[in-house]
Amino acid sequence: MPGDETPPARRERGGEPPRVWTAAEANARLPQLRELLPQLKEWASRLSEVHAELGRLSKFWGEELAARDQPDYALQQRLEAEWRNLARRLDEAVRSLGSEGIELKQLEGGLVDFYAVLGDELVYLCWKVDEPEVGYYHSLDAGYAGRRPLPELARSVPTDPTGGP
Repeated sequence: MPGDETPPARRERGGEPPRVWTAAEANARLPQLRELLPQLKEWASRLSEVHAELGRLSKFWGEELAARDQPDYALQQRLEAEWRNLARRLDEAVRSLGSEGIELKQLEGGLVDFYAVLGDELVYLCWKVDEPEVGYYHSLDAGYAGRRPLPELARSVPTDPTGGP
């Protein structure tokens, strides 16, 4: 919402603060993300195909699409079930990432942000699937265009959540 300074993951989790990642922790999570992102991309692509096919059927059959005796009724039912299943799986995967403090910003380009603290500021660690490691960050409102290289100290020294070194 405009003017709402609460991070999106915090709003989705009922006001609970998002998980905060160190660069080392985020980098340790990358192998799983490298496996998950192509799967999500495949589901999204299939969802688009199913949507197009349902649109074609709707255009061809019009109001009769829902009639049980029309020849494509079984196909339409199968496609609608597949649509619901894919949409549910995608939604669950994205929500699961969000609950971890990971935001999928762009599926096509494999752009992912992790909540982190740099100095005294809540920021996003920013990673793209073609990058070897998390090496950039930006403020919560800056977006990809505001990416800056992660300071070397932040890359190598995990932060103790209790405030210790």
